[in-house]
Amino acid sequence: MESILIEGTPKTPSIKFEPSKGFLEIKGRSIPENSIEFYKPLIEQLEAYSNTPQSNTNVVIQLEYFNTSSSKCILDVFKKLVSINNKGSQVLVNWHYEEDDEDMLEAGEDYQAIINVPFKMVQISE
Repeated sequence: MESILIEGTPKTPSIKFEPSKGFLEIKGRSIPENSIEFYKPLIEQLEAYSNTPQSNTNVVIQLEYFNTSSSKCILDVFKKLVSINNKGSQVLVNWHYEEDDEDMLEAGEDYQAIINVPFKMVQISE
């Protein structure tokens, strides 16, 4: 299974998905022109990965900002993680947020309430 490595831009986050290591990282700003098209390759790879996941899947989310259409796509990513978790992989989502960024903390808490995988809130202090 192929790894995904997408360099971040001012409008799109960097994405690193290494299926052989059970590692996914999404980092930066997510305000792409077309969120569905941007996240589609990752969601498809997660679907394929869910058939034969690693015993542990470690996820790092460190977003400065994301728009509404990105939030739906991020939820779709999390739904794939629920499927992976249900198939026996221990999924852990590490949700990073800046110390003074209440909105990003709340967004992480909202996702945590919606999806059924372990979440760890990680505060970044400057």
